[in-house]
Amino acid sequence: MDVNAAVAAVAAIAGVLTGVIAMLAVRFSEREQRRPTRTSLHTDPVLPPGVDTVLSVLRSSAVVLDEADAVVKASSAAYALGLVRGGKLAVEPMLKMARDTRRDGEIRQVELDLPRRGTGRGEALAVSARVAPLGSRLVLLLVEDLTEARRIEAVRRDFVANVSHELKTPVGALSLLSEAVMDASDDPEAVERFAGRMQIEATRLTNLVQELIDLSRVQNDDPLEDAEPVRVDELVAEAIDRCRHAAGTKEITMAAAGADDLRIWGNRGQLAAALGNLVENAVNYSPARTRVGIAARTVVQPGGDLIEIAVTDQGIGISEKDKERVFERFYRVDPARSRATGGTGLGLAIVKHVAASHGGEVTVWSAEGQGSTFTLRLPEARAARDRAHRMSHRDDDTEGLGGGAGGASHPTPHGSADPSPHSSDPSAYATLPSPEVLP
Repeated sequence: MDVNAAVAAVAAIAGVLTGVIAMLAVRFSEREQRRPTRTSLHTDPVLPPGVDTVLSVLRSSAVVLDEADAVVKASSAAYALGLVRGGKLAVEPMLKMARDTRRDGEIRQVELDLPRRGTGRGEALAVSARVAPLGSRLVLLLVEDLTEARRIEAVRRDFVANVSHELKTPVGALSLLSEAVMDASDDPEAVERFAGRMQIEATRLTNLVQELIDLSRVQNDDPLEDAEPVRVDELVAEAIDRCRHAAGTKEITMAAAGADDLRIWGNRGQLAAALGNLVENAVNYSPARTRVGIAARTVVQPGGDLIEIAVTDQGIGISEKDKERVFERFYRVDPARSRATGGTGLGLAIVKHVAASHGGEVTVWSAEGQGSTFTLRLPEARAARDRAHRMSHRDDDTEGLGGGAGGASHPTPHGSADPSPHSSDPSAYATLPSPEVLP
């Protein structure tokens, strides 16, 4: 009996101790759960009221850091730029700026070049970073992407440098030739020779200035403000007439087909300049006694028909590496040949801008030694005008101004009836196969 009593007493004491320990463990666990942790500090809304809303509408990438350099808030753009990774600021110079600002409260700004994520070409991402204190514990980092602005500035600098160089060449030549004329005043043959060279350089200078004016105009003007239906056959005839003398000198045959009854919606002057530049290049870069072809057709598209004008030559052709750059300003495939033909390197840049401003495009197919085909695709007049009318009616309905009779006819933008004589049925358009390089 004494042994059994002792065992029972020991069991009772053990049960009491277990209960006490369990109760203490539960209370300790509750206390730990109520205690704020570092993780809970990051997840709780610690931003001052209204800051979150302001950051969401900023164009700059925004990152908010706490006193432990952990990211409290970051915009999606900050993640896209690779500024934040794993809940931490991944750019060491910006992190150092944030720590310095947290220490002394001063606002800091710096421009940095960051490696671009996902590319192995060593391209840099230009950014401007600004760090400022946000309250007593937080630091705000605003990052603005300057890559596109720097690219535009570089293009502008290159353009100014190229213009200066291109203008300096004929001006310098004119200066030297004028001195030569003065020195050879007693030699009529030399004076005549130098005067002929002066005329060539003066013509080159005039063409360069005119193309600079044309390029500036197509970049700044809205062609649709003065848009009208433009006959393609008239544009082709004007382009051929523009190059007739140069083609006749080289015995180049120019042939056109498929342009009848086709119309483009746009600015007549700009369209004539674009097609004229393509035909002029084809003649200038073709050898003697070859052929230049101009073909037009309608291409049916779900969003509206397009007019496709292709200019094909039997010239020297363009290499693969040059095809990517032929539409750049002042770029020449063969600089020596361009000087001989008087080319400025701006003709195709003008064509590209005209096509883009009219809602179209220009493409090139070429092979070295076989020739080139430049294709200009632009909206057809009826399809473009119908889209404009639909947009106009939609705006009128939205503003409550469309209360006229349902059967009323709508004038063209010039207030006259539809001047286009052809039907909107695609079968009524003249169609041609895509032009190939002539044998």
